[in-house]
Amino acid sequence: MAQLASHDDDLLPIGRFARLAGLSVGALRHYDELDLLRPTRTDPQTGYRSYRREQLETARTIVAMRDLEVPLETIRELLATDDPAERRRLLRDHRVRIEARTFRLQRVLHILGQLSTEDPTAMTTTTTALPPELDPATRRKLAAELFNHTWTLLEKPDRSPEEDDEMIHSAHASRFHWGEVGEPVHRARGEWQCARVYSVLGRAEPALWHARRCLAINEAIGSGDWDIASAYEAMARAYLTAGDLDDVAAWKAKATAALDGIADADDREIVEGDLASLP
Repeated sequence: MAQLASHDDDLLPIGRFARLAGLSVGALRHYDELDLLRPTRTDPQTGYRSYRREQLETARTIVAMRDLEVPLETIRELLATDDPAERRRLLRDHRVRIEARTFRLQRVLHILGQLSTEDPTAMTTTTTALPPELDPATRRKLAAELFNHTWTLLEKPDRSPEEDDEMIHSAHASRFHWGEVGEPVHRARGEWQCARVYSVLGRAEPALWHARRCLAINEAIGSGDWDIASAYEAMARAYLTAGDLDDVAAWKAKATAALDGIADADDREIVEGDLASLP
């Protein structure tokens, strides 16, 4: 009986365990139902749940992962594996999803900025002198801001020849910085924007070159969802610039078929809008 009492004394009631873990009681009950974090004991009469103190580490890991918006199913896989390489893969996959969402939101932000300012063509990048050596965080910030600025110029209906030049250089500068600090998916998106710039300017050869680079990078890394559909759309648009309507139709059909693979409805709507502007 003394051993049983010692065993029970080690258990924490759900309320105390929740406070120590930084979770709500409701979340713990939900994780129990999902078999993500089961209590050590559930009283058969009252249904009260109790946990061992050693389970706090798992609970706090879940809290940290949820703060990073990691899906519960991915957290389950992280907790189930002892393989560091597999854990890194799962977190890389989540990072790619977050970056794809960020990419879409950047487009939303630049459109909102255009609607909410009297000077939508104003540069969004810093005007202060840059240090001789740029750290990765600064490069990422520049890459994103230059991407947004390029979009602002792309959508300006009365660009001057000087602004056309600025748009080209801005797109290439964004792609350059992503090439220094980004993942392959960032480089592919940079190539995609370069292809769009040259298509808008009616320059078929560079439009095709960058569209093909976008497609090649996406195929090399096995991209799906929004990225591969947009790569097909870029190919169709570049061939339209070249006047090759047969290839336009073929690549538009591939992009249209790829729409079903886009999980996010907002991402799908963006690509659908781009395709609707093609013949």
